[in-house]
Amino acid sequence: MLWIAATITAAAAQTGRNLAQAGLTRSLGTLGATQVRFLYGLPFALLFLALAALATGQAPPMPTPRALLPLTLGALAQIGATALMLATMARRGFAVSTAWLKTEPVLIALGGLVLGEHIGAAQGAGIAIATAGVILSGRAGAQRGAGPVLTGLAAAAGFGISAIAFRAGILALDAPGALTGALTGLAISLAVQVVVLALWLALLRPGAMAATLAEWRGSVAAGFLGAFGSAMWFFAFALTSAAAARTLGLVEVIFAAVLARALYGERPPGRALWGMGVIVAGVGLLLAG
Repeated sequence: MLWIAATITAAAAQTGRNLAQAGLTRSLGTLGATQVRFLYGLPFALLFLALAALATGQAPPMPTPRALLPLTLGALAQIGATALMLATMARRGFAVSTAWLKTEPVLIALGGLVLGEHIGAAQGAGIAIATAGVILSGRAGAQRGAGPVLTGLAAAAGFGISAIAFRAGILALDAPGALTGALTGLAISLAVQVVVLALWLALLRPGAMAATLAEWRGSVAAGFLGAFGSAMWFFAFALTSAAAARTLGLVEVIFAAVLARALYGERPPGRALWGMGVIVAGVGLLLAG
């Protein structure tokens, strides 16, 4: 059950990365803060891949078009989802925004059927219950308007598409080991994201890249957490279905509530606490199934 440890680690690292990126949005803007995740994450991803190759003796596989296509699709979907996530967090509390961002497992479960992945009755019920808990948590702060809710749901859809595409790309690599395949897929997707966003910023916001480089002190932490968290996500995708990994990853909602309380004094409303309890119940059913 190595995927369980990888997923929980990924969720914890992702919570920290989201927090770091949300802080950079004020100085860099949404696109600049989005680029931080990829630009500063790529060197760490390459380092992780090199260390894994040395430790296992397994050379990274050569990517084929069959693998590059879904990895590129996942990379582009993740760019859009990250920008929407940061825009949502700029308008809403950190914990409530995270809740809306985690409505993706049902979409991933449906998309996983395209990959021929079977989901048992208990697992399907766990996904549905955990997602209902997320919606309950998110509704606790929905009174401020529908805009952030819509951007949060759109971000969730983007992350769902990226998860399905990343798993398809990792499987298509035919790597000699799950870890090597996961880290190879991560390095390829991050390289695509860095190039695409660099061109986008050069055309539309010429000073944004320079500003991103100037904010290197705060960006290195976000880049490391992003690369480490993504490495764990990709490893989990190599070991189990994207639906199962993303459903267990809903514990990020609880991590976010704890951090928001400790750092910002955000007190989740009672309905949000009930929602977190439902998430835990759904995750437990998923694991039991």
